[in-house]
Amino acid sequence: MQDLAQLRPTTLLVCALGGEGGGVLAEWLIHTAIACDYPAQSTSVPGVAQRTGATSYYIELLPVKTHDLGGRRPVFGLNPITGGIDALVSSELLETARQISNGYSTPQRTMVITSSSRALTTAERMVPADGRYPDETLQELVREFSREHYVFDMAQVAKEAGTVISAVLFGAIAASGILPFPREACEDTIRRSGRGVEASLKGFDRAWQIVSEARERGSFVQQVLQLDGEPEPVPTLPAAVASAFPAAIHDILSLGHARLVDYQSEAYAQLYVERLSRILKAEQQADSAGAQHYATTREAARWLALWMAFDDVVRVAHLKSRQARHERVAQEVKAGPDDIVLVYDHFKPGVPEFAGMAPEFLARPMLAWDARRRKRGAEPWAMPLKIGSHSVTGTVMLRMMAGMRRFRPMGSRFKREQQMIERWVDSVATGTQASWRLGNEIAQCGRLIKGYGETNERGKDNLLHVLDHLAVAGEFPNAEARAQAIAEARDAALADAVGKEFDAALQRHGAPGRPLKEIPIKFVRQPTGAAAKS
Repeated sequence: MQDLAQLRPTTLLVCALGGEGGGVLAEWLIHTAIACDYPAQSTSVPGVAQRTGATSYYIELLPVKTHDLGGRRPVFGLNPITGGIDALVSSELLETARQISNGYSTPQRTMVITSSSRALTTAERMVPADGRYPDETLQELVREFSREHYVFDMAQVAKEAGTVISAVLFGAIAASGILPFPREACEDTIRRSGRGVEASLKGFDRAWQIVSEARERGSFVQQVLQLDGEPEPVPTLPAAVASAFPAAIHDILSLGHARLVDYQSEAYAQLYVERLSRILKAEQQADSAGAQHYATTREAARWLALWMAFDDVVRVAHLKSRQARHERVAQEVKAGPDDIVLVYDHFKPGVPEFAGMAPEFLARPMLAWDARRRKRGAEPWAMPLKIGSHSVTGTVMLRMMAGMRRFRPMGSRFKREQQMIERWVDSVATGTQASWRLGNEIAQCGRLIKGYGETNERGKDNLLHVLDHLAVAGEFPNAEARAQAIAEARDAALADAVGKEFDAALQRHGAPGRPLKEIPIKFVRQPTGAAAKS
């Protein structure tokens, strides 16, 4: 009989988000331990709502068979102890980092098994700019605070297998060798569960292969199964365009050029090239040696292409009627060759969308009419549409809407967008001539233009306010000070959707805050009687 005093249990901390089957995984581990005659115990601590914390499952297993204990029974702990975890298993990368920051993983003891996929937190989603925590930083934390680690996209593996991520986690744990379970015992546990067995076994098998191959090669970081498969080839630039621009920006320029050809026409893409040429000329004058690697032109190329390809009903219809979209939907729902897939697209165009496609003389009265309605407290007018894009009729309707792109340049919104784009491009070029950094900061203000509807309008208002009161007006000792003011205002606008930080940044540099906009107040009668009680 072994001396139990010299034994310590193997400890696992499993973290899973809601709906990922963390409880099922904990049950599978315990059931497998019982089937293999190992004493084990599992406890759990529930998380709170939607990406503010995961449910954690703490498992202790004594690596000695029950029949070898001579009737003695181990006493297990109920909670994980910092520095005392043999394996940290997590379904989400930021959650893994959170548990590491709590001290549960150490480079001397802990094996980390985690998915590289992300489920963005509420705080990350609220930032108007890119609020995601950098994956590279999170993965570096995993490498630094683990003795061994296996990182791959478990969410994609689960999706392709048609199962939930718990089955993939189970396969990764089983293949890691942290527990004394044979593969057959783990698969038998899945079979006894009785539901979704084939899909779960498929996800288990794929994770087993990934971790096993990583162990064989001695590689502890495995990034596999990207969401969209092989990266798409970079579009080829026309020779005349390529010769006019330095090679350092050909990659981003080719993507922008191809996007605008697809969005409107070759002529529209040529307008993109002409606008970018003005900025390049100004940057070459400000930085003749190319020491900054044409960073201003590169930034402008990115945001100019996105702005010029602004979303409207024509663009939406064009994207939704593509064959590639239908193929992607069929793949996502795992439709077989004999399956029927029905796809319904919902649209709700309002007066701004219709007015945007109409000439200016028609758009003005339409917008004024809708503004009067909203001022009286009425809801904005809209036309709800439900189009079955799987049907011939629905596809024809979408293609007819997409075909209206030839009339897009006659619309009032197209002309307004082009006027604002010209103002920004001129400001970038003029600012670059005064100071390379000033032009670069104005170019980066293109990040303010994002989204659609009110978000898009607010971004354009913020950009124009910066151009009017910081890029041109205002008293600054030099161009560098003006550039710093623009950078602070832009970062404040991107960090706060409400705009309080933006207004404060403007006022710190002597610029006026944004003008207040009228917002209709709608009074609602207080319910009485039975309606008030229900």
